[in-house]
Amino acid sequence: MCDMKMYQVSTLQALMLGYSRAVISVEELLKHGDIGLGTFNDVDGEMIVLDGSCYRAMENGDVAAAEHDRGVPFSTVCTMHDSSPIEFGMKKSIDELKTELNNIIDSHFGLNSMHMARIDGEFEIIDARSESGYESVHVDLKTILGKTQKAFKFENIKGTLVCVYFPDYMDGINAAGWHLHFISDDRKHGGHVFDIVMKSGKGQISKINSIELKLPDEPIFDTYSLKQASEEAVKAVEQGKGNK
Repeated sequence: MCDMKMYQVSTLQALMLGYSRAVISVEELLKHGDIGLGTFNDVDGEMIVLDGSCYRAMENGDVAAAEHDRGVPFSTVCTMHDSSPIEFGMKKSIDELKTELNNIIDSHFGLNSMHMARIDGEFEIIDARSESGYESVHVDLKTILGKTQKAFKFENIKGTLVCVYFPDYMDGINAAGWHLHFISDDRKHGGHVFDIVMKSGKGQISKINSIELKLPDEPIFDTYSLKQASEEAVKAVEQGKGNK
């Protein structure tokens, strides 16, 4: 029986409504998983956790190792010690890839479970984004990204997609469906992925049926009404570019 679990810092709903204060540090996060994604204090860049290291994609798509004391307001990580191999040919869009990933988990009766996947591949295009920090209280994420988000493209690049899946009924804890971040093989480029053209890729996928949720301790967290962020707002942040 699989004993893997997701470890999640705060909830997407809280981040959407502007709770972007540090809950734990990068150093503490890495005690709970070696692969995953998230963001940093004040939404200062996109997080990629891979092979036990934590990286920060900055607003121009450049990547640096995240400092161990940097704050984490939202993240999802796990340790993939039980996984199945996956392999892909040409995928002309992120929707094509997500459809095939859904087919994979559906064939293993996993649509109501969480999943973590890594895909090491060769890409014609990675269409991505990141952002700079914006210190705020009760300013929603869509507004923040409208001010700070920068979109960019990488072409003819090799790297890894870190892919997290949450089922529909867990929407609000995390984003329902697949959420992808990218980092290049040389660990110099990366970000939140909007779209791809992938020549080929292969990797691993893990089905996960347990979650540990670390909520913020400070009193200000209780001033947020966490039912307010709409599905449309989540989609705008996950799939939209800038303040569309």
